[in-house]
Amino acid sequence: MVIPRLKEKYYKEIIPQLQKEMQYTTPMQVPKLCAIHINQGLKDAKDNAKVLSTAIEELTLITGQKAVPTVAKKSISNFKLRAGMNVGARVTLRGAYMYEFLDRFVSFALPRTRDFTGLNEKSFDQQGNYTCAVKEQIIFPEISIDKVSKIRGMDITFVTSAKNRKESYKLLRAFGMPFKDIHNAK
Repeated sequence: MVIPRLKEKYYKEIIPQLQKEMQYTTPMQVPKLCAIHINQGLKDAKDNAKVLSTAIEELTLITGQKAVPTVAKKSISNFKLRAGMNVGARVTLRGAYMYEFLDRFVSFALPRTRDFTGLNEKSFDQQGNYTCAVKEQIIFPEISIDKVSKIRGMDITFVTSAKNRKESYKLLRAFGMPFKDIHNAK
């Protein structure tokens, strides 16, 4: 089995670098990337089943792992939504799939984003997880522009074992995430 490039980089370069930089006494204290959650909300999926199947196919192509539909938990009459209706698609990546997706996201997809100036570094939560939004699924090389019926965005959340924003920022920066400004991490 081939070890993903970023997983190898994590163990050989990132752990020693962060251990020295953050003054950890053991490599086990260094934060790690636990999972990547990709969510795509589809407001027109409740009316058209083909929209949902297309979104699931695209997410499966992008991630290499089977996507599952997201269902509404509550009924909301203003949105004509009933509990149990399909409202989106999602994938949770771990292990080799996670590292492969992160590598393709940083190396291929983000540079293909129109007017890209860097990721917003203020999108970290208190637990050290990072969430970013992608406006178009066509930035991924697996998606053929000719076969896309509608441009859809998605939310990507990077779940880390970091204790705070600063640790998570340094970890994702070491993986090659292109943030706008490297001096304002909190």
